[in-house]
Amino acid sequence: MKLFAPLLLAASALLAPAAHAQGYPNKPIRLVVPFPAGGATDIFARAVSQKLGDRLGQSVVVDNKPGAGGTIGSDLAAKSAPDGYTLLLATSSTHSIGPSFGKTPYDPVADFTPIAYVGNAPSIMLVPNSAPARTVKEWVDYARKNPGRLNYASSGNGTVVHLGTEYFKAQANVFMVHIPYRGTALAIPDLVSGKVDVLFDSLPSGLPHVKEGRLRALGITSAKRSALLPDLPAIAESVPGYETVTWFGMYGPKGLPADIVARVNTAVNQALQDPDVKDRLARLGIEPAGGTPQQFAAMTTADRAKWKKIITERKLTMD
Repeated sequence: MKLFAPLLLAASALLAPAAHAQGYPNKPIRLVVPFPAGGATDIFARAVSQKLGDRLGQSVVVDNKPGAGGTIGSDLAAKSAPDGYTLLLATSSTHSIGPSFGKTPYDPVADFTPIAYVGNAPSIMLVPNSAPARTVKEWVDYARKNPGRLNYASSGNGTVVHLGTEYFKAQANVFMVHIPYRGTALAIPDLVSGKVDVLFDSLPSGLPHVKEGRLRALGITSAKRSALLPDLPAIAESVPGYETVTWFGMYGPKGLPADIVARVNTAVNQALQDPDVKDRLARLGIEPAGGTPQQFAAMTTADRAKWKKIITERKLTMD
């Protein structure tokens, strides 16, 4: 019997991945969103979670864990068991920009398993209705005439909102004071009241406030105008070369079995092709992505390199 023990162990190892696939999932899956409810990442998660759950045969429960520019929820997901029952909806903030400053308690590559590139969205430049400017050019001129008197909100230090605004400051040659929040949704009341002068909020979460007349949009951060808002100029029309978008992607903790990665990746791709999901994302101004885990990993590697270059060349800081 001892002679066959090594063979039995080897056979068990070969069968282990198949066992993962056959048994997964057999209970609800937690999808950690490292930003508050009502923000772009939360909106995106809720837009796809039901269809994703339908394809996996289990409910996918969105769990908001905001704070520290998305690092609290991301670190929680990184330290979770690699069994596929805790997944993370990450963004440019959590896995490109924050790590480029060296300020995250996790390694965006070594501590995670990439699953799928879910989509991306531009941001819009929002100001209070009481703001004296009605165009990006007017706002830049006003800011230059009032150096140090204006402030801007962000979703936290090291987030894409923070860095995107710092990039705008550098490109437009203006100065503003940074006021970080735990998420852009929490900054909206202060922006509406005029306590904050400007916010570059993601299109999905910022657009409803514009449509409801609570805030004024001056421009969009994509290189060209959006089909969703054809009358809203691209900021690049007034500030040449300026462009930022937020990407969204799904990760598991490091060591997530390959068969579980493949199962979730397939379900995500199928959910993104669902007509209802595609229609909802289009109305939110979100462009669905999809693809393989390898393609997702390559995209994030390039994105980190881009932001690292901007941070270094512009001498941008976390303050």
